Amino acid sequence: MPASATKISIKLPLLLCLWLGATLFWACENDLRDVEKIANIQQEENVNVSKDVTVTYSDSAVVKAELTAPELREYPDSIGFYEFKKGTLIRFFDEKGVESQRIKSDYASQKPKEGLTEFRRNVVVTMANGSIIKSEELFFDEKKNIYYNTVPITFDLKDGRGSFQATSFVSDTDFKKIDGQNMTGYYVPSSNQQFPMMGR
Repeated sequence: MPASATKISIKLPLLLCLWLGATLFWACENDLRDVEKIANIQQEENVNVSKDVTVTYSDSAVVKAELTAPELREYPDSIGFYEFKKGTLIRFFDEKGVESQRIKSDYASQKPKEGLTEFRRNVVVTMANGSIIKSEELFFDEKKNIYYNTVPITFDLKDGRGSFQATSFVSDTDFKKIDGQNMTGYYVPSSNQQFPMMGR
């Protein structure tokens, strides 16, 4: 995923750490506590950092989704873990190239080997019809092809025609079949409004 972006290694060179430690030792007149702060700095795991990332997902030359993020951190020495500490925006498109859904969050991570994507903090899902889903947590299970979470979530239908709250939920990828736990709220029926939902 991050191959198309510029990668910057942020691993501190050992020589630089030693130089900083020696300088601090001299400047602080043998203040061992400050020296220990430098000596005990754990070099970060090998991390590739890409700035202003744009990743396009396509299938048979048809663009399915586009991810943008101010920063992408790749941890190649672990399990192929990707992290978006500064947030991300993913836009999904239908077969005609029209945006059908978007997910925005202040933090996200992806574990390709586990097939799990995690969104956290100010998670907002916006549907093409204007309906909005908000939560502090959202998971996508690629193997089961479902979204789910374990914290309170709010569903606001377009044009103010309904609002629901649930303590957790499981949904298909289009958010058309939602199974909400302890769901409460109101709904104003309309012949044009389709928001199938099951609450427990």
